[in-house]
Amino acid sequence: MHIKTLMLSIALTLLPLTAIAGGGHDHGHSHAVEINKSRAESTATLRVGALVNKGKIDKSWKSSEIESTEKKMNGNQAEWVVTFKNDQEKDTAKSTLYIFLTTSGDYIAANFTGK
Repeated sequence: MHIKTLMLSIALTLLPLTAIAGGGHDHGHSHAVEINKSRAESTATLRVGALVNKGKIDKSWKSSEIESTEKKMNGNQAEWVVTFKNDQEKDTAKSTLYIFLTTSGDYIAANFTGK
């Protein structure tokens, strides 16, 4: 079984619906539970698939690989930044995709700049 298919299957089984729902979640809730690195990667992989399905990014991103996963500070708020690399993308300015998640796994944004 292809590793991405396996990860997607696991993520779909374990991922709470709130992590798939996207932005708009109040980040200040005290009941939010922090996700670990593996869960951040699963959530970000699902988000890449959703962006492909919505036509926001090229379908070649479905076979992209995770390059790094880091918890970073954005102002006074920590967030997960999962970086994907797409070797099939000819435009080098768009060959790296950054997925930003709250520490509880909610989608914040995606871009090619990392900012």
